[in-house]
Amino acid sequence: MKLSEIKNKLKELETISFQLPNGELVPSHFHVTEVGKITKHFIDCGGTERNEEVVNFQLWNANDYDHRLHPEKLIDIIELSEKVLGIGDLEIEVEYQGDTIGKFGLDFNGKSFILTNKQTDCLAQDQCGIPSEKPKVKLSELNDEPCCSPDGNCC
Repeated sequence: MKLSEIKNKLKELETISFQLPNGELVPSHFHVTEVGKITKHFIDCGGTERNEEVVNFQLWNANDYDHRLHPEKLIDIIELSEKVLGIGDLEIEVEYQGDTIGKFGLDFNGKSFILTNKQTDCLAQDQCGIPSEKPKVKLSELNDEPCCSPDGNCC
């Protein structure tokens, strides 16, 4: 989800809720402790230089059970971040504390913002020799000599 999309969704909501990938809701007294721009400058395993930028939201739970972040307040925080940090209409990544800090993508189901699982990937698969599909092997083409016999070829 891009920054413009969350701002549009927030304008339609009376309350904000975030749902974890396992279906549990982030407690309603969460805080958005950071809105920032993360820049990642790196070289992939194929030697290609890359730059990525995302908007980062950090969600945090405190013992402040009376706290409720309202949509218009989050819009204000986002707009201030855009102005001060020069943030464009980038994809959003959400940090949330579980057993460790998790990084999630963001989606919306019409009611709640959904924290989506992120996956690592090789960006240079064509240079790493990683097959696009698992090779198919016919058992009939394998060595016919039994491996586990006294005359086998495995010992």
